Amino acid sequence: MSMYQGGGSNSPDDGTVRVIDMRSDTITKPTPAMRRAMAEAEVGDDVYGEDPTVNALQEKAAKLFGMEAALFVPTGTMGNFCSIMAHCWERGSEMLLGDCAHIFIYEQGGSAQLGGIHPRTVRNKPDGTFDLDEVESKVRTSDPHLPITRLICVENTQNICGGRVLPLSFLKELRELANRHKLPVHMDGARLMNAAVSLNVPPSDILQYCDSVSVCLSKGLGAPVGSVIGGKKDFIARCVRLRKVLGGGMRQSGILAAAGLLAITEGAARLHEDHENARTIAEGIHSLDPSVLQIDLDTVQSNIIVFQLVSHAVTPGQFCKMLNTYDPNDSLDIDVRVSMLATDFKRDIRCVTHHHISADDAQLVLKKFRAVVGRVAGMKG
Repeated sequence: MSMYQGGGSNSPDDGTVRVIDMRSDTITKPTPAMRRAMAEAEVGDDVYGEDPTVNALQEKAAKLFGMEAALFVPTGTMGNFCSIMAHCWERGSEMLLGDCAHIFIYEQGGSAQLGGIHPRTVRNKPDGTFDLDEVESKVRTSDPHLPITRLICVENTQNICGGRVLPLSFLKELRELANRHKLPVHMDGARLMNAAVSLNVPPSDILQYCDSVSVCLSKGLGAPVGSVIGGKKDFIARCVRLRKVLGGGMRQSGILAAAGLLAITEGAARLHEDHENARTIAEGIHSLDPSVLQIDLDTVQSNIIVFQLVSHAVTPGQFCKMLNTYDPNDSLDIDVRVSMLATDFKRDIRCVTHHHISADDAQLVLKKFRAVVGRVAGMKG
């Protein structure tokens, strides 16, 4: 089952029903401050480089990343694709990336489909890192039978591995390996700001080991649309050309960039709250009947929680449906419905905290869990 298949509740959130949507932090809506900034944004033609709000976002992002320049693009998939293409300018080039990488699994193979770039995978460890000996063994150079390796890609935080944060020591060693082979390193930093908060370092401390990055503004940071690519000036110039041919050259896009400016400042400043709520929920799950649910608390490092349904009385999909359905036997003060994503792979269930979920909501989620787990524990399976 795709991780992007999951049920959101259609029930109204009118006080009598509390719908808590934890399928992803992509469901976040812009804050009132973002909407005001969007309404009042000064704009120009960004394809001509004349939108002052876009320019301000790009300048601020470049400084935050510790990079020479930055570029606003409509989506994270476009950000990654432009970056990969800008590094692998020659068709038939090869990139090395994790077998759990979002670029490899969830971006429709665009690098091969549209860019003529061959993806070669290395095994992601459970913590999101690679065996660097395996990476080195897969670098290919001048054999005319083989594609030539031109790029290494990493993902931080690593989504499929449960929002794991790549250690700086790993990135430093990967950088040294890449330098030996004269290879650039691109980071899919969709949740880079979550990684920075988890490590308690500025984003530039992480990105000192990378040549480029694509950072999503519309996940935990809360903007409605957009990502920002960072890199050297000549790299960004190539990305501008690629963005245009992909249809990403937007005109008065300062209306969107205005929300992005608040996302990388105010949105980033509150991400620690999402991490704290994720930890609260994870610890609550850990305290429940282990014959029904199990979770490794060491894996919860950011705003993503992955736990396993151990009981075979219900499927992961059925368990999620129970969380998202009213049952009078739950004995809750209000009708609480919680949306999460289920997969049959390892019977995992994923939930994600974000700025629409408060500390009080985290407690409601746990109350719903206790009720549902109690019901499942009473079933035969």
